[in-house]
Amino acid sequence: MSTFCLDTLEFMQIRILPIILILAAVSTYPAAAQTGILTDLYHLPPQLDSRWASAENPTGERGQGGQDNAGRKGRPALPLPAGKQLILAEVSGHSGTVRRIWLTVIQRDPKMLRSLRIDMYWDGARTPAVSAPLGDFFGVGLGRTARFESALFSNPEGRSFNCYIPMPFRTGMKIVVTNEGNTDLGLIFYDVDYTLGDQHGPDMLYFHAYFRHENPTGLQKDYQILPHVSGKGRYLGANLGVIPDRAKYLDEWWGEGEVKIFKDGDRDHPTLAGTGSEDYIGTGWGEGEFSNLYQGCTVAEKHVRYCFYRYHVPDPIFFRQEIQVAIQQIGYLMKGSSLPSSVPGPLYRAGPGLLPIGKDFVEGLYERQDDWSSCVYFYLDKPENGLPPIESVDRRIADL
Repeated sequence: MSTFCLDTLEFMQIRILPIILILAAVSTYPAAAQTGILTDLYHLPPQLDSRWASAENPTGERGQGGQDNAGRKGRPALPLPAGKQLILAEVSGHSGTVRRIWLTVIQRDPKMLRSLRIDMYWDGARTPAVSAPLGDFFGVGLGRTARFESALFSNPEGRSFNCYIPMPFRTGMKIVVTNEGNTDLGLIFYDVDYTLGDQHGPDMLYFHAYFRHENPTGLQKDYQILPHVSGKGRYLGANLGVIPDRAKYLDEWWGEGEVKIFKDGDRDHPTLAGTGSEDYIGTGWGEGEFSNLYQGCTVAEKHVRYCFYRYHVPDPIFFRQEIQVAIQQIGYLMKGSSLPSSVPGPLYRAGPGLLPIGKDFVEGLYERQDDWSSCVYFYLDKPENGLPPIESVDRRIADL
């Protein structure tokens, strides 16, 4: 191919293709384009006031930032000793929207990222709408930092944490980080960027996030990504972490389980049913590392640990009464696998009841029990979700 053709192709990919995609989006979704990011850039809402809460201005008040050391970077970060908590941002008596959260910590090992807990409260609620280990909340499963960028979270160089999910409130908010571990955190740097004066309508939904962990999962009992929640809202998705039990299942594939989303009266069977863990995140035939806007796999240490995500932004999942989200623990044994003859305990076929795998089993699906964890994200029509407190820090860090 000539140099001219290569240069032309590169120009088309870098300069022309993004324009085509934007024009296609505008023509396909004209209403969204009129109120979206592109047009919002040049609109000045008369009622909105922009604020940042950071170590340089913890309250986000007007004219109160950057005062230490004569304004010469006197307080860019704060320590967080073991057993203590830090309020990152707090607003009372105003409506608003949290627009972006960025932070980084000087210690980013798995134990620290699971020992730090982030909680968020809306409109004076007594229990948090958001409760999760810091790393898991920001899309870093199993406390394993990795470079990635999605529509909702990013970790540009594996050293920082960004969240872009809009989080509206009517009368106030509070965002708190607690160090539940036994090691002092040397420094935490952060920005919570928000607006005040947002006029939210009656259909406004509150942002929620919730962490779960099971080790091991129950045999033939689907792992609950989101336990049953009542109310109206929208399911945004989740990031998940899996540590396969190699002592029990050797290096056999673990990820054939299907995602099941029960909503609005579903009981024995769901309305929304997937086809496998890798299928759910938009890939196939196993999971390798990749990072897309709405789906990805940030960690794929073959046979050892996996972290992956799926966010339902272009494909919304709404619910009007209730929702529950689960994923099965099912693996696949290839023909000629040594697993059935290598483990002392019984293996069970996937299907009704617990049917042991016998000598007649050639290949197929089988039930598993592994180490699963997740952080789920959803919107709800109330600031409290009724879910129990997340598990203790000792259990969160035990298997890392």
